[in-house]
Amino acid sequence: MRNAPARPAGGRAAAPKTGGTRPTPTSAPAPAQVHRPAPLHPGAWWLWALSLGTAATRTTNPLLLALLITTSAYVVATCRRTTPWSHSYAAFVKLALAVLLVRLLFAITLGSPIPGTHVLVTLPELPLPDWAQGIRLGGRVTAESLVFALYDGLKLATLLICVGAANALANPHRLLKSLPGALYELGVAVVVALTFAPHLIADVQRLRSARRLRGRPDSGIRGLLQVGLPVLEGALERSVALAAAMDARGYGRTAEVPPRVRRTTTALTLGGLLGVCAGTYGLLTAEGGTYGIPVLLAGLAAALAGLRLGGRRTPRTRYRPDRWDVRSFLVAGSGAAVAVAMFLAGASDPAALHPGVVPLVAPTLPLLPAAAVLLGLLPAFLAPTSKEPSS
Repeated sequence: MRNAPARPAGGRAAAPKTGGTRPTPTSAPAPAQVHRPAPLHPGAWWLWALSLGTAATRTTNPLLLALLITTSAYVVATCRRTTPWSHSYAAFVKLALAVLLVRLLFAITLGSPIPGTHVLVTLPELPLPDWAQGIRLGGRVTAESLVFALYDGLKLATLLICVGAANALANPHRLLKSLPGALYELGVAVVVALTFAPHLIADVQRLRSARRLRGRPDSGIRGLLQVGLPVLEGALERSVALAAAMDARGYGRTAEVPPRVRRTTTALTLGGLLGVCAGTYGLLTAEGGTYGIPVLLAGLAAALAGLRLGGRRTPRTRYRPDRWDVRSFLVAGSGAAVAVAMFLAGASDPAALHPGVVPLVAPTLPLLPAAAVLLGLLPAFLAPTSKEPSS
């Protein structure tokens, strides 16, 4: 007899193999890629924020200043991404509050040039010598002087908050990459500083934690020396490695430029920077409001021309340079429109932008400047609202 085929241990015969193929499981469809708009040019954010800050310097109306602060805060809350520099806005807000408190404290202790009749409190006054005429310590504190100090300090606080908005929204690395060639060395130095500072802080925290785990002191002179020396050693090693990498990549290579072009570049750059300083001073003071804008524009034009000529000495290429698209122009233009509207409103109705304090009057909200400030909200509808970290 032929032996029977062996059966499996379970007692059942093996199922015969069929000629069909085993069905493969169907794979899930690939998720559709969500198209995210490209981030705005960092220069557009800075132009938008500086334009709002320029508008803040043209008024002491607390209602308009509060509207400017609200506009910048809403844009930051809407367009800010999850990045290490996005948390700087809170630091600038705290700095602005500190500046406002210091301005009020100076008005209380050192007095104010604004005369007032509503005396709030009388502090003990210290006698000063004759050469310190015009300065007093203590004395009467009036409501008019405090209101004047509040308006003046709020203007500077608004300017700081607008600068903080630019720091929170603009990528500093991309901004430095977009600098002209004349500022290439300065940009590299800033990039190196921004890169090495977090490493130094991380090294200090790591070494202090290691010393605490070993039961060794991490404070005092001895602990500072024993932590500081390894940190300096690591910083020197990174500096040598960075110098070798920069030397291998040809850093410092310059092109031949005629002496006439170098002299022209130096004259345009220095003259333009002096013009920018003089124009900015004219904008911040009431006496220089007539010449501030022309001098500032002329200085900017000269400085930009000097930087353009200076870029010929450092030929370099950029990997994926940031482009000024339509949204970037609209964002920068919305801030510029706010600044221009504030200048026009100050020329036509200065009393609305600068409420009086002697006698005390309640500030009113002018409609046209307020509507112009609302143009600064345009980036909230144009910029990407994705909360993912930007590259």
